[in-house]
Amino acid sequence: MVRFSSSLEDKPTERREKQIPDNFELEYSRLAERQSQRPVYQQEPPRYVERQPQVIERSNDYDTLIMDEKPQVREPLQFNPRDNIHFGVEYAPDSKPPVIGNNYTIRSNSIIYNDVVIGDNFRTGHNVVIRENTNIGDDVLIGTNTVIEGDVIIGNDVSIQSNVYIPTNSVIEDNVFIGPCACFTNDKYPVRINYELQGPRIRRGASIGGNTTFLSNVEIGEGSIVAAGAIVIHSVPPFYLAIGTPARIKPLPDHLKVPNKL
Repeated sequence: MVRFSSSLEDKPTERREKQIPDNFELEYSRLAERQSQRPVYQQEPPRYVERQPQVIERSNDYDTLIMDEKPQVREPLQFNPRDNIHFGVEYAPDSKPPVIGNNYTIRSNSIIYNDVVIGDNFRTGHNVVIRENTNIGDDVLIGTNTVIEGDVIIGNDVSIQSNVYIPTNSVIEDNVFIGPCACFTNDKYPVRINYELQGPRIRRGASIGGNTTFLSNVEIGEGSIVAAGAIVIHSVPPFYLAIGTPARIKPLPDHLKVPNKL
């Protein structure tokens, strides 16, 4: 899971912090001995999976989170076949089953690959795709038809609306809102030259309007707002407003310098 350092007073400080497994090499054999029994699917899919408490040491570097205890691994979850949910799609012979926290709701026709770690209170719409090596924190909503292409980090208290595209190597921090039909990119020169794929970094407390487009390797600063329909070609400083096509950068009005109320 993931937890980013905070500077906006947007959520209670007692919220449990998250962890990111390094290379997703979970110690399955060791943790399997600590499993407890879970209900076996009969008529309806189980709604809850117990997990041992996790504690991590927070680092000042967003890219370095130190893990003290890894999530408890359980046998694969089972869903109603009528819902057409694929949980734990294998993409490599050595991939590991997904790990998910308590109190989840995964709606029909959704696909979640192996090597995915998800926190508590996770919700999806329909037809969601979450590919491998994705880490998702607590209290996250993924809207209908949203695609997360893998190798993505998503923090806590994040709301991603319908029809959003998030490419590989993207980072979305805590308390972020992403409106419907937002499209992020990670290839500066599509299919023309070799380029290291770099997705966006959406800093904590940012708010992204609907039908927005982002060029590769842009950073949306803490507490900033991207207006609906904007095409963002440059990074946006903290607490600034990006508006227009291409987006113009303006200081954020004082009355909008408040946390997102997710």
